[in-house]
Amino acid sequence: MAETFGKKEREKKRDQKRKEKLARKEERKDTAGGGNWESMMAYVDENGVLHDSPPDPTRKKVEIDAENIEIGIPRRSEDEEQDFTLTGIVNYFDATKGFGFIKTADDENFFVHQNNVSGTLIKGNKVQFEKEKGAKGWTAIKVVLVK
Repeated sequence: MAETFGKKEREKKRDQKRKEKLARKEERKDTAGGGNWESMMAYVDENGVLHDSPPDPTRKKVEIDAENIEIGIPRRSEDEEQDFTLTGIVNYFDATKGFGFIKTADDENFFVHQNNVSGTLIKGNKVQFEKEKGAKGWTAIKVVLVK
């Protein structure tokens, strides 16, 4: 059976790829550095940084007391008083429906209901409020107008 021109070309390409692959394999073998054990070693210092040389044994090691390590949120001291009041500008308020939104300086939006407002709000008013986790996100409570 006679070989077609396309079949011959595919065979040539396949042979060429095979030769290139063999050549790359031989090149990797030739250029492979000394694959000894020492060249593959990695050392970690006290800060967690990897190095290719062993640590200096003359350096003073710091002892860490395990009881001083806190995992989680650090405890608050009782004399530390926190201010939970935020300031913002009324972004939207619908008096007929009785709700709106307040936007803070760092672009956070808080839902506000008319029951949590002292006075009447209109868009653009500067207000001071506290935040509380609501059913659908943060809500503003104890909203007071700032002059």
